[in-house]
Amino acid sequence: MEKASANGSLTPRRGHLGRKYGEIDKNGNLSSTQRNVPGSDAASRQCKQEVFEQAPMYVAVMTYLGFGIVTLFGYFRDFLRAVGLEKCHLAREREEQKDFVPLYQDFENFYTRNLYMRVRDNWNRPVCSLPGPVFDLMERVSDDYNWTFRFTGRTLHNVINMGSYNYLGFAENEAESLKTVADTTLRYGVGVCSTRHEIGNLSIHEELEELVARFLGVESSMTFGMGFATNSMNIPALVGKGCLILSDELNHTSLILGARLSGATIRVFKHNNMHSLEKMLREAVCSGQPRTHRPWKKILIMVEGIYSMEGSVVRLAEIVALKKKYKAYLYLDEAHSIGAVGPSGRGVTELTGVNPADVDVMMGTFTKSFGAAGGYIAGRKELVDYLRTCSHSAVYATALSPPVTEQILRAMKCIMGKDGSAEGIRRIRQLAENTRYFRARLKEMGFIIYGNDHSPVVPILLYMPGKVVAFAREMLERKIGVVVVGFPATPITEARARFCLSAGHTRAMLDQVLHHLNEVGDNLCLKFSRRKHDLSRASLSEETAS
Repeated sequence: MEKASANGSLTPRRGHLGRKYGEIDKNGNLSSTQRNVPGSDAASRQCKQEVFEQAPMYVAVMTYLGFGIVTLFGYFRDFLRAVGLEKCHLAREREEQKDFVPLYQDFENFYTRNLYMRVRDNWNRPVCSLPGPVFDLMERVSDDYNWTFRFTGRTLHNVINMGSYNYLGFAENEAESLKTVADTTLRYGVGVCSTRHEIGNLSIHEELEELVARFLGVESSMTFGMGFATNSMNIPALVGKGCLILSDELNHTSLILGARLSGATIRVFKHNNMHSLEKMLREAVCSGQPRTHRPWKKILIMVEGIYSMEGSVVRLAEIVALKKKYKAYLYLDEAHSIGAVGPSGRGVTELTGVNPADVDVMMGTFTKSFGAAGGYIAGRKELVDYLRTCSHSAVYATALSPPVTEQILRAMKCIMGKDGSAEGIRRIRQLAENTRYFRARLKEMGFIIYGNDHSPVVPILLYMPGKVVAFAREMLERKIGVVVVGFPATPITEARARFCLSAGHTRAMLDQVLHHLNEVGDNLCLKFSRRKHDLSRASLSEETAS
């Protein structure tokens, strides 16, 4: 049994000592000696379902060329601003502050005023309705090249929402479904105005934590009012100076910030690459801390369940095997996977056949599959009790809003079937069917898409900056709301559109989106895939029905 010490350290389970595990080959896969480890078959199947096709060389060349041309024009426009021929609308240091340390980083300012500003109309669009499977947008235009916007008074109705994390469709406003939320609001109000340690601890908070623990199959859990802060404020309570964090290179910003705030040493391993991870673990165990070579106080592996930009699923069974082999600890962020994958929505542990007890720290959010807000940390009771007293997010943050807490309870009970219906399982299966159908059709059309076949996050690679802008504007013209992402959020040559599937999407909605995607893909020459996907409609129907 692991125990949390006074400083938050975790003692490895005695049962893990001396256990032997298979080695890892050059490609980062477990060898045949690992076959008997639980979940290894699921892990091998998962690797085959991950797709990261490379674009033709000319696409990369044209992408760099596009950024180069835009950058040159940016410098030219900066020259015009310097000589007074063009006005700069961004914040700048005053002349009397020229000898001060700069408040604004030069390249960030350059990128914002010369690249981002020209395409800013594709982000932060104001939604004026329920953000469900369809929503309404307020139309806006710019008279000064996106420096400012003005509303026209028109509303774009029934835009298909392909960007929200509404995986199970619980972002809804049906009065009958939300009756318990309304009753909770009348009983407790909308805010607590206190921390859990003072007078903000309500009975529904404790009910939620007990339900989360049962849902995940662990001893205990605790909840927080903000998903981002669940990572950034709890990681510093778990590790500190003298500890080592091994972080996947594609981890979310909240994990990165929490690691930096902790003061621990951070090393980054290649995305989902077991060979890279084991090499770092072996070096950490053998060499210890720099200069002194003392053993690390703790080694913490940080990964995500589903990576929100790639759509890839963590190779959890293999990471758990390495964790046990090298006596490390595992922090699993299931923000995008809890509720969205697994036969009963219990995330990647269920999807990959891993025992939740083998994950030391289970983290997730309520902002996606549950249609609410906040996050949770779950695991052993000793760990959770320690965080209740030592986590900044637990000690200083206001408790979850009562109606938000009830919304999470309502959604989770529906998923677990505790509401007396099969609606939760129906939504989980509908999401899985929509995901398989949408991904298969995109491959058939010739788009390059990333990620795992089980992942409801579907990135379509667009690459060139000009195509990213044209794609977003063209899709909105066709009443389809999409999220486009580019540098610096992605590598410079891998700009993309990120689609998020929902159980609320009907087959008719998806067919409409796919129809327009096919046309826009042809018009903008976005079908870069060189792989042949001979998927007939009949076989596709059989696959989605299975």
